[in-house]
Amino acid sequence: MKEGKHFFFEKKKQKTFTFQQSTREVKVFWFFFSKKNFLTFCLLACAVPAVAQTAPIAALDSALLTAMKTGAGPFPSRYAALAPAVDSAFNLPQILQTIVGLRWPSIPPDQQKTLLGVFRAYTIANYVANFDSDSGDQIRILPETRSIGSDKVVETEIVPKTGDATRIDYVMRQFPAGWQAVDVLEEGTISQVAVQRSDFRSLLEGGADKLTASLRAKVDKLSGGTLHP
Repeated sequence: MKEGKHFFFEKKKQKTFTFQQSTREVKVFWFFFSKKNFLTFCLLACAVPAVAQTAPIAALDSALLTAMKTGAGPFPSRYAALAPAVDSAFNLPQILQTIVGLRWPSIPPDQQKTLLGVFRAYTIANYVANFDSDSGDQIRILPETRSIGSDKVVETEIVPKTGDATRIDYVMRQFPAGWQAVDVLEEGTISQVAVQRSDFRSLLEGGADKLTASLRAKVDKLSGGTLHP
């Protein structure tokens, strides 16, 4: 993974499992549980939300590991392969609106749509450019989550073949479609939304079109001129 670039979402590996809970079955068998089985049931029931919160990150991590292994392939092909995992893991419309802040409602709808499309391309291209070689890194999701209000923070580590691990946390929020990330915290504390808000502030002074043009240029550079959102 290359250093010094800002991007949403990192690499991680997790053993996944599912737990299916039937409300009807719980009612029918409630009185037949022993104390031990009841405690086991409670533990599994509590694990269901945690699985829902971590699943999008686990899928993203898997896609990033694949991206590293195919780093020699054409950029557009790797971009297309990684895009679905990024779209699933992140709520990019919410992230962009938070970055732009109070200016967002004043941007005409057609410019909002164009800016969102280019911001999405920039986010995906950043991942493709950073995860472009298999250096033997591992990604693991830590067992504990913490809360920030109603949001949940999924804690992860990128573990290099040699050297210290890098902490990358994801602030997850529940939307109608499920849990998605609305921020990434480098070293567990440095908000990428806050960093990008600062980076984009001066560009937004010139209007949404100026920010859109800047992000387009970044995508062009990251992709070696192969992508033109």
